[in-house]
Amino acid sequence: MLLLYLPGIFIVTHISVPGWVQESGVSDKALHFLMYMILVFLMWFSVSPNARINWRKPAVWVVFFAAVLYAASDEWLQGFVGRFATVADFFANFCGVVAGLLIFSFFSFWPASVIVTGITIFALSNCTRVNLSDLIPVTNASFHLLAYAFLTAIWIRCVSLFILLRAPNLKWLTVALAPPVGFLAVVKLYSLICGKALTLTDIAISLGAIIGVVATVWLAALLRSDVPIDRAIRS
Repeated sequence: MLLLYLPGIFIVTHISVPGWVQESGVSDKALHFLMYMILVFLMWFSVSPNARINWRKPAVWVVFFAAVLYAASDEWLQGFVGRFATVADFFANFCGVVAGLLIFSFFSFWPASVIVTGITIFALSNCTRVNLSDLIPVTNASFHLLAYAFLTAIWIRCVSLFILLRAPNLKWLTVALAPPVGFLAVVKLYSLICGKALTLTDIAISLGAIIGVVATVWLAALLRSDVPIDRAIRS
């Protein structure tokens, strides 16, 4: 993922800004923050897959300076392709790096994955002044489908590390469903407060993604009732 993400950032930041991005009024500082928070997430857990950050170890400083150097060079090189390198963009990149490392100081891989995914979904859902469903309906629908399916999957995996259930029951169903659905409600409520219209199609797609993932894991556990849900998820 890291090997794909690094050139992906470079390509996105060195091409002309698409017209729909300009029309959406998206906060580019929010995008810079997210890109580098995700980057440092991938970098840290490539170096130390199962450990939280220990600031007394050299590995975290290697990741920190590598990410900051990449952010600086990325901004500098934009000046050669007709885009503007700004201190504000670099500062947003830097804040993303620092925020990511702080999160990983308290949380191991799976909880950190849930937090980073949640922050990303929340920010991408609310960093524009208009509804993306009006500008890019197919991409917007795909985002809601994949984002909430992924969030639910890693939430269930995270929970399975702390709660082992031999067979699916109401408690497991509540724990699996309630947080992703509650998070969806918070995201859409914030959008409504910010003056953006609620799109029922987006809500339906998101709920369908959440329920689909939970139902898949539930059925897998039913078919293998002698296997704990955490092992059913891995299989």
